[in-house]
Amino acid sequence: MKKQQQVWLFAAAIVLTALTLRGAVTVVPPLISTINQDLPLTATTIGILGMLPTAAFGVFGFLTPYVLRLASLEKLIVASILVGIVGQVVRVMVPTTPLFLIFTVVAFGGLGAGNVLLPPLVKKHFPTKIGLMTAVYVTAISIGTALPAQLSVPVADATSWQFSLASWAGLSTVALIPWFVALISPKTWFSSGPSSSPRTTPAPTTAAVSPPAAAAGQGDPGALSIHSSTPAAPLPPAKMNLWRSPTAWGLTLMFGCTSLNTYALFAWLPEILTQAGLDRGHAGSMLALFGALGLPLSLCIPLIAAKMRNPFPAVLVMLGCFVTGYLGLLLSPANGTWLWVSFAGLGPGTFPLALLLINHRTRTHVGAGALSGFGQGMGYTLACTGPLFFGLLRQWTGSWTAPFMFLFATLLLLGFGAYIICRPRMLEDDFVPRPVGS
Repeated sequence: MKKQQQVWLFAAAIVLTALTLRGAVTVVPPLISTINQDLPLTATTIGILGMLPTAAFGVFGFLTPYVLRLASLEKLIVASILVGIVGQVVRVMVPTTPLFLIFTVVAFGGLGAGNVLLPPLVKKHFPTKIGLMTAVYVTAISIGTALPAQLSVPVADATSWQFSLASWAGLSTVALIPWFVALISPKTWFSSGPSSSPRTTPAPTTAAVSPPAAAAGQGDPGALSIHSSTPAAPLPPAKMNLWRSPTAWGLTLMFGCTSLNTYALFAWLPEILTQAGLDRGHAGSMLALFGALGLPLSLCIPLIAAKMRNPFPAVLVMLGCFVTGYLGLLLSPANGTWLWVSFAGLGPGTFPLALLLINHRTRTHVGAGALSGFGQGMGYTLACTGPLFFGLLRQWTGSWTAPFMFLFATLLLLGFGAYIICRPRMLEDDFVPRPVGS
């Protein structure tokens, strides 16, 4: 297979996979009342469904790098897609609510693994186009988030809720095609990514790094050539304990607090606005505006930040948008609502930036896989507390002030984490032994 064909093959595989990473999540909420006619969904069950995505993404995302040493990234992404398909199809066939929840977790597990695997796949196959490919696949994630929510009810009305939920497994099946083409083309499989043996890939807490891989691309976040015979700097240690890495914790706080704020607003923005006097239709439109702003941000932020040595100033701008939007929603939610929601919707631009930094702060796809698993696994676990604590604080105080103070506090953590991960320092540098006496 020619080099140009390889490039388009893996680009199509990554983009199609990105389109599948949210469908199983966003197709469910619009159909809750319909599903309830066949499978009883109590308020508690609905609450569990709301927390399952981030919880499952966190757990399965954190576990994924543990199996990276067993197979190549490409084989693992195929396995994760297959797991997602099984979960999506089987959950609509089960007769009880507990089984529906169990296979929903299975579906989300496949998606969570895919979340972790895409950044190192971009690093491996597009080492000189990381900004562009990150922008493209994060935009695909945004599209794959919106379409199922938009189409779920019309499809269910025309067929059934079971078909509406399971139909998105069809897109996952299509995403398998380019990966299978790579699988049956061994030369393409191993030569298209400048990687060492795929079985050297690390676990997130003790990530093994082969010496050639560690030496590659020294000083250049976008470079990746592990067969280089002229390392530019002393090699990092053979193992990396990411629990002790400032870079890993910086990404965790940035990624986790961004997701926490985003999911908290997705869960509570309509309630905030309806209690301020807006009708349900207007509140729904404002939620749509909040979500829609993620599309241009996903496309623009990685392209801009990829050209910046330290993108922390961009983070400060987005933090300012968060703060402005929150103050408006807290102090004057019924006046200038579209403006406050727009500001708040620009804040989550730190999400595509965090995904970009996974690759820009590692030297190889080995390090990117370890950092992606740790940062997304821990980050999503942190994020699932957002809607819960926001609601509890509202219930305990009877006011929106305390919940927003909670979000302001998490923005401080987001800024602190972003300051660390935005520094032009590689993850591998956290484990280089210091000279004696330094």
